[in-house]
Amino acid sequence: MGAALVERLSTEDERLSLLLRSGGYRSWRAKVEAVGGCAKPIRLAGSSYWETRDGRRVKETEGAIFAACNNRRESRCPACSARYAADTFHLIRCGLTGGKGVTDEVGQSPRLFITLTAPSFGAVHNRPTTRAGKARRCACGEYHHEHDTRLGSPIDPQGYDYTGAVLWQAHAPELWRRFTITVARHLARALGLRPRELRDHARLSYAKVAEYQRRGLVHFHAVVRLDGPTGPGSTPPAAATTELLDAVIRSAAASTTVDSPDSDVVGSRRLTWGDQVDCEPITATDPDDPAQLVHDRQVAGYVAKYATKGTGQTTGSDTPIRSEQHIADLNVSEHARAMMRTAWNLGGLPEFADLRLRKWAHMLGFRGHFLTKSRRYSTTFTALRSARREHRFARELAALGIEDTSEVVVVSDWSMTGVGYRNDAERQLAEAIADAALERRKAHRPDLAEVA
Repeated sequence: MGAALVERLSTEDERLSLLLRSGGYRSWRAKVEAVGGCAKPIRLAGSSYWETRDGRRVKETEGAIFAACNNRRESRCPACSARYAADTFHLIRCGLTGGKGVTDEVGQSPRLFITLTAPSFGAVHNRPTTRAGKARRCACGEYHHEHDTRLGSPIDPQGYDYTGAVLWQAHAPELWRRFTITVARHLARALGLRPRELRDHARLSYAKVAEYQRRGLVHFHAVVRLDGPTGPGSTPPAAATTELLDAVIRSAAASTTVDSPDSDVVGSRRLTWGDQVDCEPITATDPDDPAQLVHDRQVAGYVAKYATKGTGQTTGSDTPIRSEQHIADLNVSEHARAMMRTAWNLGGLPEFADLRLRKWAHMLGFRGHFLTKSRRYSTTFTALRSARREHRFARELAALGIEDTSEVVVVSDWSMTGVGYRNDAERQLAEAIADAALERRKAHRPDLAEVA
């Protein structure tokens, strides 16, 4: 161990000891706990007071506080991403079984858990198995173990269609949008209706999440639900079964296309979904069947888990690219580096300006939201967060002997003074506080353990 490293570690130990023994530790810890151990909180200075309608002040706060960064990526802030995942879990699950303002009758609607993938742009190293689960040789002729760093990378890098892969990635959100339109049209046709008549008989709702595969391309997982004309709680036509929805989704996926802009350098590409389309039926919810409720939690937990992930390459890929040299310096696989470099180069062509590929090169060209939902699927993040704030506010007022929250007005005046902790000692303690908070939540809410 080098002398410089020993000296730095010694310095951090001293800072940690001083922080723990300081008179302001309790106050500092309370601030960290208030934001759940956020990895990079916003530091604020100012004041606020709570005042009743008759002018009586019941609480005053002055000085410095922390505000959570609210970054959804686990690689950037485990604490905030865990909260985001928990909210996602509730958002998805109440669209499956009801709750949070959604009627329980949604559990009786036809529902599918679907997966749409990207097409092939060249053979990659993988771990194929037989139906019985027995390992088979990769196309390269070898057997790969699960931690082999070559998995997902091209067998022939020189022949891999990186241009096609990046353009597909950049158009994936548009491909999904057109897919949802096509599903509605195919459904209307299957029910003997004109497309514009469908909303008078049935409505499609969905919540989807994007997940990066090892080859660096996203695929989409989605819960798709078919309701009656007024949305949740209304009954769809008798002919609109889960089997019909399955067939409609498969036919729509096979026929949806997007054409990339024409380019004198790389030409134009017709972009489609991959051949693999999975549709898993979600059977009607029976409140008395524990197995069904577990399945609903598993689906919600699965979607929530991937809503907090980045590219799955390294934390460096969560950082926007500044230059070609930046790409060369990143600690990523050569395959990811080639994807970023391709996105960067294509982003310099005027015909691809609208795709903003250089801005999204760190995401390997993908420029969509990781989680999206249709308006009628379920509740919203805003509603969930508002309910959480109101609950905390009511709990604090109850401790002051006030039951009616409408009787109190909050007046705040805060300004930002900085971002993050002052040194590694504070960061280490905040991380420990975040871990403890997460364990407490798992113990208190076992149903959320799979998404944490």
